[in-house]
Amino acid sequence: MDNKDGCCSTHLIDGDGGFNVAGVDNFMKEVKLAECGLSYAVVSIMGPQSSGKSTLLNHLFRTNFREMDAYKGRSQTTKGIWMARCVGIEPCTIVMDLEGTDGRERGEDDTAFEKQSALFALAVSDIVLINMWCHDIGREQAANKPLLKTVFQVMMRLFSPRKTTLMFVIRDKTRTPLENLEPVLREDIQKIWDSVPKPQAHKETPLSEFFNVEVVALSSYEEKEEQFNEQVANLRQRFFHSIAPGGLAGDRRGVVPASGFSFSAQQIWKVIKENKDLDLPAHKVMVATVRCEEIANEKYASFTTNEEWCQLEEAVHSHSVRGFGRKLSSILDTCLSEYDAEATFFEEGVRSSKRKQLEEKLLQLVQPAYQSMLGHIRSDTFERFKEAFDKALKGGKGFALAARECTESFISRFDEECTDAIIDQAKWDSSRVRDKLRRDVDAHIAEVCTAKLSEVTSLYETKLNEALAGPVEALLDGASDDTWPAIRKLLQRETDTAVSGFAAALSGFEMDEESRDNMVFRLKDYARGVVEAKTKEEAGRVLIRMKDRFSTLFSHDQDSMPRIWTGKEDIRAITKTARSASLKLLSVMAAVRLDDEGDNIDKTLSLALVDGRAGASSARSITSVDPLASSTWNEVPPSKTLITPVQCKSLWRQFQTETEYVVSQAIAAQEASKRNNNWLPPPWAIAAMVILGFNEFMTLLRNPLYLGVIFVAYLLFKALWVQLDISGEFRNGVLPGVLSLSTKLLPTVMNLLKKLAEEGQGVASGEPQRNPAVASKSFRGSSSTNDSGDVSTSAPSEVTSENGTEYSSSSLHDKMQ
Repeated sequence: MDNKDGCCSTHLIDGDGGFNVAGVDNFMKEVKLAECGLSYAVVSIMGPQSSGKSTLLNHLFRTNFREMDAYKGRSQTTKGIWMARCVGIEPCTIVMDLEGTDGRERGEDDTAFEKQSALFALAVSDIVLINMWCHDIGREQAANKPLLKTVFQVMMRLFSPRKTTLMFVIRDKTRTPLENLEPVLREDIQKIWDSVPKPQAHKETPLSEFFNVEVVALSSYEEKEEQFNEQVANLRQRFFHSIAPGGLAGDRRGVVPASGFSFSAQQIWKVIKENKDLDLPAHKVMVATVRCEEIANEKYASFTTNEEWCQLEEAVHSHSVRGFGRKLSSILDTCLSEYDAEATFFEEGVRSSKRKQLEEKLLQLVQPAYQSMLGHIRSDTFERFKEAFDKALKGGKGFALAARECTESFISRFDEECTDAIIDQAKWDSSRVRDKLRRDVDAHIAEVCTAKLSEVTSLYETKLNEALAGPVEALLDGASDDTWPAIRKLLQRETDTAVSGFAAALSGFEMDEESRDNMVFRLKDYARGVVEAKTKEEAGRVLIRMKDRFSTLFSHDQDSMPRIWTGKEDIRAITKTARSASLKLLSVMAAVRLDDEGDNIDKTLSLALVDGRAGASSARSITSVDPLASSTWNEVPPSKTLITPVQCKSLWRQFQTETEYVVSQAIAAQEASKRNNNWLPPPWAIAAMVILGFNEFMTLLRNPLYLGVIFVAYLLFKALWVQLDISGEFRNGVLPGVLSLSTKLLPTVMNLLKKLAEEGQGVASGEPQRNPAVASKSFRGSSSTNDSGDVSTSAPSEVTSENGTEYSSSSLHDKMQ
C-alpha cells in the first residue's frame, strides 16, 4: 500500500495473476470506498508497453504510478494491474493501470495475461482508456485489433452488456487533423465488432449497446510539454461528475455497490482465470521439476556457507564496504553459473523457472546485507551533511542557500555511493532509502530552521522588551492626558524598528510570504503584550504610585523644593491639585488604550470622586445611581480593563484614608506657624496706640535720656525673652507657660545682674582693653554714622545667659524678627 500526497495506491493483480485480496481490502478502508454507495467510477487504461500509460494517468488523475525511466532504456515498468484513487475528482474515481501489451518480457507467445487483464478491465471499468500512438492508427498489431476482437467475443459470452465507455487516446498527435483520424478508428472498431462471432442473444446487438466510443488526441509529452499539460487539464475536466447524465459514464448499467467492489472484482478475475486452458505437465517436465529443484537447493546451501559471502555479510553489518555491489554480484553470478552448468540438459521452461526461484531466494537472502549497506551510506551521508551545513551557517551563508546547496551536494554523493552498491542480478531500487535520507535531511533542516528562527525571534523580543518596558513604566509614572498617545507612539516606533530588522534577518530563510507575515505579526503582538503586561504590572501598584505622586506634589512646590507651611499656603487647593493628579494616574492605569479608542474613564472618575463629590450625595439620593457601581467601563471591553470601576472606588477610598494624615499634619504645622509668628497686635490697636501715645512720643523726642533708658530696657527684655524661650514655653498652653516662667525668671535676672556687676568691676580696676578680634566676640559698642556725619553710640550689646551663652544685639534683633 502506498499513500502519498493524498493518492492511495495498491497492487491489485500481480504479474503472475495473483489477486491481492488483503491489499484491496486495505485500499477500500483507506479511501473509504464503502461509503460511496453507487457514487463512484472505475477507469482503466490499456495499451502497448512503454506507450506512456502511467505518465498519462499521473498527469490526468494526479496518481503516483511508477513511470518508465527513459534514460535506463525501454522496459516493462508496470507488472500486473495497479489500482489507485484519483486526486481531486468527484465522485470518487478509481483508476487501474494495466500491464502493457506486446512486451518483450512475457514474450511473443505468452499473451494469456494480456487478454485476461484486458477482459478484466472491460468487465469492471466504466471507462476504458486505450492508449495508442498516432502513427499506429491503421496498423494491425499495434492498434490492439486482435486483442479487442478476442475481448469482445469473450465478454459477450461471459457478461451481460454494461455500457462501457471506450476512450481512444491518440498520443503524439501529428499534423493530421483529429477529424480525419477519428473516422478511421471508428471504422476499424466497427469492423472488429462485426467480425466477432456473437451468441444468438446478441446476433443483431449493435456496438453502441455495449460501448460508447470516444476519441481524443494529445500532443507529444516530451516535445510539446506545455500543450500536453494544457490538453490533459482540459481532458481532466470531463472526468468530473462522469457518472451524471450526459457524463462519460452516464449510460452505465449494472453497477455494483461500492461496498461489494472487492468481492465482485475478485470473482470476475476468478471466472476469467478459470476459462484459461491449461495443459498438465508431461513426465519429463515433472522430472525436470524435481531435479532442478534439488540442484537449486544444493546451490542455495552452498552459497550460505560461502566464506567470501560470510565475511562480506559480517563486515557490512558493522560498517560500509567499498565495492559491495561488485563483490556480491560476482558471488551470485558464480552460484547461478554452477546451477546452469548442472541443469543445462533439463527442459528449458522448468530450468528457467527454477533458476528464477533460486535467484529470488538468493536475492532475498542477501537483501538484508544490501539494506544494511544502504543504511550505512545513508547515515554516513547524513552525518557529513550536518557537519557541512553547520559550517556553512557559521560562515555567514544564508540559511536557505546553505540548505539547498548542501542538500543537493550530499544527495548527489548518496546516489554515487548507491551506484557502487548495486547488485547486478537484482533490480532493487534505492529510492526508499534515498527518500528516507531526504526526509532526515529535511527534518534536520527544519529543526535547525526552527532553532534559528527561535533565536532570531528571542533576540528581537528581548530588544523590544528592553526598548518598551522601561519607557512605558516611566510614562505611566508621569501619567497625564498624553500618556497613552505617547505610549502608542513609542510602541509604533519601536515595533517598526524591530520589524524592519526582523524582516531583514528572515530574508535569508527565503520563507513564503504567509509564514513571514505570521512571524512578523507574532512579533508585533509580542510588542503589544510587553506594553500590556507592563501596564498590568503597574496597575497592580497603582495605590503606591498614587500615594507617591500625592506626597511629591503636596510636599514640594513648583521648583521641587520642600514646602514650609508658613500659614500663607492654600492647603485645600494644594490637596485638591495633588489628589487630582493622583486620580489622573488612576484613570490612566484603569484600562489599556493601545487602539486609540476614546473612553470616559477620566471624566467618570473626576465627576464621581473629585469634582462632583459635593453634589454627589444629593444626586444619589435622587437617582440612586452610582457611576462607579459597575464591574465594567462603558466603551471599554473587559479584555482591556485593568481596574474596574468598583476597584477604582475602593482604591480611592483607601487612598484618601492613607493621605488624610499628611494633610492634617500640614494643617497643624501651618496653625503652629501662625501662632508663632503672629505676636503683633491687630492693625486697629496699632493705630490707636499711635494716636493715643502721640504726646508720650513727643516727650521722648524732647528728652533723649528717656530713649537711652528705654533702649537699655529693651536689650534687657530681649535677653530675658531669648534666655527664657518664652515663645517655646507658651506652645503647650498659657497656664503651663506661666508656671514654667515663674520658676525661671528670678534665677535668670540674678544671673544677668551678676554678669553686669562683674563687667563693671573689671572696667573700674583698669582691665586692659581687648584686641578688636576678641572684642568682637564679647561686649561690643556698635556705632554708626548717618548721612549727616553724626555718630551714634549704642549701649553694650552683649549679655550672658545663665548657662554661659552670649547674645549680641544683632542676634537679639534677629530673634525678634
